[in-house]
Amino acid sequence: QVQLVESGGGLVQPGGSLRLSCAASGSIFIFNPMGWYRQAPGKERELVATITGGGTTAYADSVKGRFTISRDNVKNTVSLQMNSLKPEDTAVYYCNVDARLNAGIHYWGKGTLVTVSS
Repeated sequence: QVQLVESGGGLVQPGGSLRLSCAASGSIFIFNPMGWYRQAPGKERELVATITGGGTTAYADSVKGRFTISRDNVKNTVSLQMNSLKPEDTAVYYCNVDARLNAGIHYWGKGTLVTVSS
């Protein structure tokens, strides 16, 4: 059983910064990519950023240069540093573990709300 618990969401003004963190417990392996997705009101869930156990990262075009994903393989945590936030970044952000290789599924956290507004 894998549990993902996100923290760090909240209200921030445009141009501000937030750091999201996700603590994973259970059968998480270094070969499982971890990442962040988001879902804005009325929109589909979309990929924000992913990171492999070896540290290879990928970002949505909309967040490149503003967001940075990082991972601690010992503590089984993944973080998302978000800078220069824009109102369009407002969404519920979900932590993800891609466990298709070993478990056949993705694991998801419950989500944390990020609101960017003045």
